[in-house]
Amino acid sequence: MERLAGLDGAFLSLESPTTHLHILGALVFDPTGVPGGVDFHRIRSLVAERVHLVPPFRQRLVDVPFGLQHPALVDDPGFDLDYHVRRAGLPAPGGRAELSTLVADLASRPLDRHRPLWEFHVVEGLAGGRIALVPKVHHAIIDGVAGAEVMAAFFDLSPDPTPRPLFGPQPGTRSGSGAPAGDDADPAGPTPTGGTGWSPDPLPGEVEQWRHLLGSVPGHAEAVVRTLGRTVRTVREVSSRNREVHGALPPAPFEAPRTSINRAISPHRRVAFAELPLGEVARIRQVLGGTANDVVLTVTSGAMRRFFAGRGEEHEGSLVAMVPVSVRGAGERDALGNRITALLVSLADGVGEPATRLGYIREGMASAKAQNRSVDADLFAGWAQATCPVVATRVSRLVTNLRLFDRVAPMFNLIVSNVPGPDIPLYLAGARMEAMYPVGPIIEGVGVNVTIFSYRDSMFVGVQGCWDLVPDVEVIGRAMEESLAELVAEANRRDRPVPWWHAELPA
Repeated sequence: MERLAGLDGAFLSLESPTTHLHILGALVFDPTGVPGGVDFHRIRSLVAERVHLVPPFRQRLVDVPFGLQHPALVDDPGFDLDYHVRRAGLPAPGGRAELSTLVADLASRPLDRHRPLWEFHVVEGLAGGRIALVPKVHHAIIDGVAGAEVMAAFFDLSPDPTPRPLFGPQPGTRSGSGAPAGDDADPAGPTPTGGTGWSPDPLPGEVEQWRHLLGSVPGHAEAVVRTLGRTVRTVREVSSRNREVHGALPPAPFEAPRTSINRAISPHRRVAFAELPLGEVARIRQVLGGTANDVVLTVTSGAMRRFFAGRGEEHEGSLVAMVPVSVRGAGERDALGNRITALLVSLADGVGEPATRLGYIREGMASAKAQNRSVDADLFAGWAQATCPVVATRVSRLVTNLRLFDRVAPMFNLIVSNVPGPDIPLYLAGARMEAMYPVGPIIEGVGVNVTIFSYRDSMFVGVQGCWDLVPDVEVIGRAMEESLAELVAEANRRDRPVPWWHAELPA
């Protein structure tokens, strides 16, 4: 039994009937020129060959008695690949709008906790003979960076599928876990259920669960004490730093303005896609300054300005974005699970001039990062580990049932996540990936998530919104592209050579 720890377990505890904490993507492939073509059966066969490379994909949850600790992951004796790899089709014309509608429908349905927490939907009927893969994986297993590592287990760097080793350490395993070996090795090739040599044990019984739970109590108590100590030290360090800062401090939780997207959410979702050329982002950085993340936040700020202007809505103060930040070390690259912290950043959307807005956001990000350096990297994970899951679950459901965020200010207004991806082409069963639109979750009181994934020469944007709060989510998608164009125009204007008759004469 492998107990979920820290944030991994928290992403399970905090789910509710309206908050589904899974991550999705819409990956579009061009199968042109692949001998024999690429269809559902070929992709299913590839997944069957490689599913053992990602151990949690053959593991299911086992709850702890009375929810006193986070669930454990154990090999699933009833694992059935056909449940997880599914076939879907798009109506004509099979474009981006039809694909986003399908992804929204999939995002609206929670994953079955009695099975491994993932699904792959192979989508046919895209325009131009293309095919799509929509992975849906629970946040308890991966964060954004780990998600890219998981998908790498099924991708190749050339049209010719690369043989994968079946022994020794494998990519995509949890820290401390290994690849199939010995009795778990599969030299003969996997069966549709994941491997001829794979013979999982029966699910642990109640006596074994209690024994495991009681044995972990001393360690859990020590973790609580350590987390309390970390919290005290962090509060002192942050308070000391903030007293020395002369500029503006990052926003605090619940300081965000109330808006029409910050209310109790429904279980249903809407999704929109956009694409931002990396070359244009680079030009903005070159002329106007800032990091790629600063530009992404400024583009999002401009998009939300347009969105709320279209609604005729004004709010007091600037929007506040929650920005997940990876704290994954070099030695944890192949580890699954969640190694993230979060920054709160003002989007300065009250500033009309885009370059000035970028400057404010750049300063705000720098301030948030400086403050975050005073926060113990494991503090959030420590509290997630220390909190009794049954309490967190009941609080989450109480917030949902009371529709609390219809009455109080939100912790922040929206989530903006930027995940770096590869700058080289990837292939699935010989088909080249053309696009990868990511879709991150929304939570109670926060009805919009904007997630960006860079691949080759583009940043692909996925916007997820609550069906009831953001029925016009496609406006945000279009506005992302328009906001980028606005920044590019400003960069071009500032970088335009000055005519000689406007140049100042030497003194």
